[in-house]
Parts: sequence; C-alpha cells; structure tokens
Amino acid sequence: MRIRSLGVIDDAVVELSPGFTAVTGETGAGKTMVVTSLGLLLGGRADPALVRIGAASAVVEGRISVPAGASAAVRAAEAGAELDDGVLLVSRTVSAEGRSRAHLGGRSVPVGLLAELADELVAVHGQTDQQGLLKPARQRGALDRYAGDAVAVPLAAYGEAYRRLRAVATELDEITTRARERAQEADLLRFGLAEIEAVEPRAGEDVELAAEAERLGHAEALASAAALAHGALAGNPEDPEGVDATTLVAGAGRALEAVRSHDPALAGLADRMGEISILLSDVAGELAGYADDLDADPRRLAAVEERRAALTQLTRKYGADVAGVLAWAEESAGRLTELDGDDERIGELTAERDELRTGLSALAQALTDARTEAAARFAEAVTAELASLAMPHARVSFDIRQTETTDEAAGVEVGGRSVLYGPSGADEVELLLAPHPGAPPRPIAKGASGGELSRVMLAVEVVFAGTDPVPTYLFDEVDAGVGGKAAVEIGRRLAKLAKSAQVVVVTHLPQVAAFADRQLLVEKTNDGSVTRSGVTVLEGENRVRELSRMLAGQEDSETARAHAEELLATARADG
Repeated sequence: MRIRSLGVIDDAVVELSPGFTAVTGETGAGKTMVVTSLGLLLGGRADPALVRIGAASAVVEGRISVPAGASAAVRAAEAGAELDDGVLLVSRTVSAEGRSRAHLGGRSVPVGLLAELADELVAVHGQTDQQGLLKPARQRGALDRYAGDAVAVPLAAYGEAYRRLRAVATELDEITTRARERAQEADLLRFGLAEIEAVEPRAGEDVELAAEAERLGHAEALASAAALAHGALAGNPEDPEGVDATTLVAGAGRALEAVRSHDPALAGLADRMGEISILLSDVAGELAGYADDLDADPRRLAAVEERRAALTQLTRKYGADVAGVLAWAEESAGRLTELDGDDERIGELTAERDELRTGLSALAQALTDARTEAAARFAEAVTAELASLAMPHARVSFDIRQTETTDEAAGVEVGGRSVLYGPSGADEVELLLAPHPGAPPRPIAKGASGGELSRVMLAVEVVFAGTDPVPTYLFDEVDAGVGGKAAVEIGRRLAKLAKSAQVVVVTHLPQVAAFADRQLLVEKTNDGSVTRSGVTVLEGENRVRELSRMLAGQEDSETARAHAEELLATARADG
C-alpha cells in the first residue's frame, strides 16, 4: 500500500509479505493508520478528520493479488476493472471536505463495490472491527463453512426447495386472495366473448361493408354515369344518327389499314389503332355489365348499414377494427381458460406446497443435526486454542435454537415442533463465551472484552485455517491485555495461521512480533509525521534493536537484546 496525507502519515509505502507481517512502532507513531488505510481500501467509512492537516485530500493505493478465477476477480471484471497480471489496483481518495472516490482496476467504481469485495479478500479483526462476528447470521455462516459438505449438501437442496416453496406460496396466495377479482374478470370476459360470438364478425368484413355501403349509397349516380359512358363508346340504339367512339375509331382503323403497306411507320399506327378499338369494345362491354349488375335495392343498403352498426358496437369495446376485435377474442378466450382453471390450479399448488413443506422439514432437520454435530467439534477446537491465548478457563459453545410458531403457514416441523424457517434453514446460531468457571455462557458480544474478542477471533481463524476462503487476515491489538507466555502463544498461533493465509498484525508485544516473517517499523520524523522512509523493513541487527525496545524500552540493553535474540530463535525453531 501507498499512503499519503492520512493522519500522521505524510507519504509512506507499506510492503506486506505473503506470510506473517508484524507492524510495530512507538505508541502514536501511526501503526493503526495501516489498519485505517486497509479499511478505506475495503470500502470503510471515509472520515474527513483523517486527512492530514494542510492537505487537500488523503489517498490510499493498494495492489491486491487475486486469482484469475476467484469470484472477486469476476465481480471486479463485471464492474469494468482490469487485472494486471493477476493484480488488482485499488485506490481510495478522501477529501478534506468529506467527499470520497474509489477506483478499481483503473475504473471509477462505487465505494460499496469495494465493501462487497472486502468479505472475499480480507478479514479485519480489531477492537472496532468485530461487528461481522457479532451477527448471528455470520456466526451461522462460519459454522456452516466449518461443517463442510455435511451442511453444504443438504443446504443446497434446502435452498432450492425453499425458493420453489416461496414461489408456489406466492402464486397460491395471489389466486386465493384475488378470487373475487378473478371471478369478476371472468364474467366480463364471458360477456364480451358472447357479444362477439353473437355477431360472428369475419376478418376484413368491416372494410368490405364500407365499400359496399359507399356503392349502394350512390347507385343512381353510378348507373347514370355508366349508361352515359356506354352510349358515348358504343352508341345509343334510340339515336341511330348519333356518332359513337367505337364507330369513329373503327373507321380510322380501316383507313389506315388500306394504306399501311406503303409506309412501315403508318403500319405501326394502324396496329395501335386496332388495339384502341379492342380496348374501347372491352370497356363498353364492361360498362354494360356494370350497369346490369348494379344493385340499387334500398333494402340491401339498409342491411349493410345494420351490419356495420353491429360491428361498430364491437369495435367501440374490443378493438380499433374487426381485426382487433378478433385478436381480443382470441386472447380473452385463453385468459378465461386460465381463470376457469383456478380451482384445479389451487388444488395442484396446494398439493405441491404440502409436498415441499414435508421435504423442507426433513432437510431443515438434517441441517440442524449437522450443525449441532459440527458445533460441538468447532467449540471444542476453539476452546482448546483459547487455553493457550491467556484464556485458560474460557469455554466456547454454540446455542443452536429454533423459534416456535403457531402459524402453520409460517413454520415447518423440526423435532416435532412447528418452527419459523428462512432461506438457510430453521436454526438460529449464536456463539457463546463463558470467560471463567461459574460464568454463564453469554453471546460473545456481551461476554467478551475487546481484547478477549480479538483472541476469540484469532482462535476461530486458527481453527478455520485452510477451510476459510478469505486469503488475508488483519489483526489489530489482538494481544491487548496479555503478556509473557500467553503472548508467545499468540505469536505462535498467528504464525500457524500464516502458513495457509496472509496475516498482518499491528502489535506492541515483542513476543508476537518475533514470530513474523517480516517486521515493519513505523517511525515519526522530528516534525511528527511519517514519511516515505518512516516505514522500514527490519532485518538482522535492526530487528533485534526494535524487539529490545519493545521488551525494555531501551534499544541498547544487553539483557533486552539477549531476550530479543532468544525470542527470534524460539520463533525460528517453531517455524
């Protein structure tokens, strides 16, 4: 990480080793800024008071190695972030005015996305970072991960049955609670379909009737025009002296035919004149037929208008035209079939719901049994770890309980009782701690102090080692209130945890720091700030000097130096 203008840190780079990194330094030197910086990268709350006085903003940048197939990498890619050879670049900027910006893989992203990825990347455990563990849902999730396939297999089947049961119950509730509305809808559909069936409209009938009504309404004018046109073309029998177009064109054609052999151009015109004569004869014949076929019966016009009125009644209610009315009828017939099948559907859904509830009860019971068995092993292992972490008389246990209900619809049967259930089963899981003999087991939120809570978390993580998917753990003040042999054991267990994950510890205990693969020293300059050179990797003599200072407050104390070297030798021997 690179940290700029955050708290006492002016500009510093923190390089964390793959195994166990211990961050040490004088009180107030800025060690906790490492925790704060990582918290910002993980989407934590941005406090403008963290911005260094005189700076416009604080900036934290980090490089996080993420396996290509990890869900965090997939989620980051979905947000448009790019991985650089398996490394995800993350940055967070906090302005002195309180504005906050986040970038992931070169893309600006909502701060909430960083928090979403945090659960898969880093587990933070400090005096103020234990809230996740305090939530029963998180405790249940931790127990389920520890139990492995014994819980995962029935939980997957339970989840599928639970989702189907919710869908069936929702549909059943909708059908039964809206029965009156659906009956009213069915009645309206039946009435509309009966109206349409009584009229029996045909596709395109409205267009055909409109054209016929137009023709019948102007029958006299049409007949008169057709007769006049026919007389002009074919002549009027009552006027033998009259001249008609057919006779005139026929005469013109005969004149051209007589001389066509003398000029090809005129022969062409004679051919065209013949075509005109044929066309005139055809039109005249059709006009005569049109006039004979023209129906001027007012009774037919009345029948057409009556039919059009019936169709109009339908189009006012069910569609813009007859095609729309027919489409409505087809759709409504399907909907009516669906509504009329409600009783049958209710029976089917009720049977499926009862079957699902029976199966869900069996799966919930299997989950309870698997969790109870895993909880005993888990609690025993954590209690054994606590004995070496200055809590020799502490006892950890799980309270696995269910909430009974008299509402049959809200419960499933587990252990012969009707109990509430949810997407993860019927169990409420809570981690309990009895810190000393005679003390009643209490939820860890109430039964443990801040330092004890950190040690409980350390014990939990050591038991989890190798099974928890989180690759990095950060512990702040996990050693609060302990010393001597207990501190050595804390260091030893942190080193054990670091064999399967990256571990970062902010500590003031040399017994813990001695077990680290890398030790970082945070130092202030004379002006009270931490600069780029203020975070250094301690090796060899420098590490012995820092451990001596942590032991005795004196870097050059021979006794402290001997003790420091002894601690390092012990840690190397354990490794």
